[in-house]
Amino acid sequence: MSDHVEDVLSTAAGWRAAGEQVALATVTETWGSSPRPAGSQMAVTKSGRMAGSVSGGCIEGAVAEAAMKTLETGTPQLLDFGVTHERAWEVGLACGGKVKVFVEKLS
Repeated sequence: MSDHVEDVLSTAAGWRAAGEQVALATVTETWGSSPRPAGSQMAVTKSGRMAGSVSGGCIEGAVAEAAMKTLETGTPQLLDFGVTHERAWEVGLACGGKVKVFVEKLS
């Protein structure tokens, strides 16, 4: 496991220990031009704090929105971003890449 992933998990664990609600987003699959490899993670708190990265910025806003929904509902989500996805240009993947991100609430 890379130091970056361990840092995100340590940060998320610290936030949970402090009483924050935390969602964890993990890149599960990539294809083509993708700024982050599978296994990359981002933690998001209910109060809006974030650590880590799943895309180098291009889809982080959409992933953070999904994380907030997961925190509200408790339901995990598998997000799919790419050239065939209608939001590809909007979220910044017009370069031809595809990324799948799993979002789950930490308990």
